[in-house]
Amino acid sequence: MEASPAVFYLIPGLGADERVFQFLRLRGEVHVLHWLPPQTPREPLLHYAARLAAAVPVAQACWLVGVSFGGVLALEVAQLRPLARVVLVSSFAGPAELPWVADLARATGLHHLLPPQLLPRLPRVAQWFFGVKNGSEYQLLRQILQDTDPGFTRWAIAQLVQWPGRTQAAAVRIHGTSDRLLPKGAARSQYRLPGGHLIIVSRAAEISRILNQLADAVPVEPA
Repeated sequence: MEASPAVFYLIPGLGADERVFQFLRLRGEVHVLHWLPPQTPREPLLHYAARLAAAVPVAQACWLVGVSFGGVLALEVAQLRPLARVVLVSSFAGPAELPWVADLARATGLHHLLPPQLLPRLPRVAQWFFGVKNGSEYQLLRQILQDTDPGFTRWAIAQLVQWPGRTQAAAVRIHGTSDRLLPKGAARSQYRLPGGHLIIVSRAAEISRILNQLADAVPVEPA
């Protein structure tokens, strides 16, 4: 009996959308899980993940591909969808992998004092942190930052710094060797690619190949 085509659910990073996936070339059925507005400024991450998981059928074997903060949600959605397999791209599995400033924010509440519009106002600083090149990559980053919803960013950062992690969860990890936002991630990843935090764009061809190979190696059997 022939295996069914792979099914991918893609979750973008904080403030990003389907534009970061535009260069992927995946064989199979592809869906983007779009961010939902938080129901309240204090909506718990697990409650939010349950709402996001509603778009993924319980009985469907699939791949959850999460980029950066999207990887956090992929790990949480997978807790509710046992047939899902997780791939983390430029992401992390627990607070020990975050930079020291996250520990400071968790202890002091510093993140509440920083305006979420800071990076959109400083696109060149954001360019350095994300490790993107001039030209089309930089223009894409600027557009994404300009379109970011400040309320969502504020909520997400608050959830991120308090997240206890899912360090025991099985996940395939892909990370850039020069990631300035999450520099510890490369050492914990099975696939290390040259580039910074936005390798989902700059290394889309390699990531597409990895994802397609993973899907081929673990085919989805028809029900």
